Parts: sequence; structure tokens; C-alpha cells
Amino acid sequence: MDGDRNGIVQTFQASDGYRFYYRHYPVCTGRPQGRLVWLHGIRSHGGWYERSCRRWAEAGYETYFLDRRGAGWNTAKRGDAPSFRRLLDDVAEFIQSLRLRRPWLPIILGGISWGGKLALALPYRKPGLVQALVLLCPGLVPKVRPPFGQRWRIALAALVRPEKLFPIPLNAPELFTADPAAQQYIATDRYGLQQATARFLFQSLALDIYLRRARKRVHIPIYLALAGQDRIIDNAATRAFLSVVPGPLTIREYPQAHHTLEFEAEDHPWWFDLHRWLAQQWDGLPAPPA
Repeated sequence: MDGDRNGIVQTFQASDGYRFYYRHYPVCTGRPQGRLVWLHGIRSHGGWYERSCRRWAEAGYETYFLDRRGAGWNTAKRGDAPSFRRLLDDVAEFIQSLRLRRPWLPIILGGISWGGKLALALPYRKPGLVQALVLLCPGLVPKVRPPFGQRWRIALAALVRPEKLFPIPLNAPELFTADPAAQQYIATDRYGLQQATARFLFQSLALDIYLRRARKRVHIPIYLALAGQDRIIDNAATRAFLSVVPGPLTIREYPQAHHTLEFEAEDHPWWFDLHRWLAQQWDGLPAPPA
């Protein structure tokens, strides 16, 4: 366990024995208003989002950022996952462990980019586990995909050589942000994932199919933030994809923002807008015991 500007770094052991890293940002003062659990994209990891996590903790939200198995600080089975259901169970088991302590405290699950797919799927697989969803530029309908021929090679390798590695088609830093310092950080980030196994990439496609059913079973409030200059996500198609969710859906789009909102200026409204929305949700969430 280490405590520094990255938060408190700990590990969690999933039921299949895999141990993955996560960062914990305790609230700075007073009683927590809720718990925020964050999931990163296919390329990134929890280290990209330290600034906002510290701000959430300062705002009264106990904050956790999970490094997906095979990504970030997790070196075992790099770029791989047994199935998308196993990834969902990783998140579910972690959240269930949180609920053992102060079960009245609401849990909000946040998914960023590819992590938005896991976030949206979880309430379908494990109903009642979280009280709200936050989707930041979620990878539900991406613009960027592997070339057609490579998709066939991935499908074939998933059958005969599932651990074969393929490049993730998101290795250009300018896809994520227009900020030169952030681009340099991404380019030199040794923990960022640049390759994934055929099995992982095939499971990502299987998750897309699963989400077509899952989205129609999500009754909890959803907050969707989109970036107008996003070169990775199809915003119009994402709006249409989520138009069928039965629960309350709030959408904010920022015309001049780029894919990774974390790398926008510190005074960008995305954080403040989400903070206000979370405060509004609190009125309808369970209160702590007296």
C-alpha cells in the first residue's frame, strides 16, 4: 500500500485469483456523500485521471479508480481477459466488497471511453448493485475500428491463437486531446496499453452485442458527457444508442472539447456540471442511518 498524489494504491483479488490494482482517494473532510467507482478506457489507466479523482475526494466523494486486469499497473496477462463477463464480475466483486462497509452509502459507477461499455453492462448483469451511472465519452459506438481485414484475422486468431497480440488502433495521442503536454504524457506513458490479445478484442465485439440487450434494462439514472471534437466516438450514434434506456438520461455535450475530458483545462465546465448532477441525485438516494 502506498499513499501519495496517486491516492492510496491497493490490490483486489477477484474470485478467479487474479489480483488487480486500484487507487483509493478518501474524502478529505467530513462524512462521504457517496462512492464513485471509475473504469478507464482500452488504452488508458487510472494514472490518467488523478486530477479529477482528487477533486472528487475534495468534493466529498470517496473515489476508487480500478486498473482493468491486463492493463495499467497490472502486468499479468497483459492486454488479455478471459471474457467480458469476467471483466464485469471483476467490477461487481469489487463493488460488492465496498457494500460490506457502510452499505447505506450510494455507489455511482463511472465509465470512460471503452470503460463505458462495462459500466452500462453492469446493471444488466448485476441489478441493484449501483445507484447511478456516469458515462464520459463512452465507447459504445466508436469511429475508430481495426481495418476490415484485421478484424477477420482477429476473429480467426481468437479461435486458434487467442493470446496473439494485435495493435490497438488508438495509439496516436492527438486522438485523445489537443493539449500538447497531455499528448506528450500519452506518448511516453509506459503503463498505457498499446496491444491486446485476439481474445480480448473478440470479447469486446461480443460485449457490443450484449449491450444491445443490456441498455434496455438500465433503470437507474445515467449521465452522459460528450465531446464535440471527439475523433474516437460517434456522438450522434451514441445518443441514438442510449435513447432506448428506460431510466432517466441526462446529456451534456461540449462543442470544443476532445475525447479525454480529463485533459481539458482545469476550469472546463464538464467537472462542475457533473458535480451538480451528482448533488441532485443525492436527494433520491438512501440516507445514512442517524
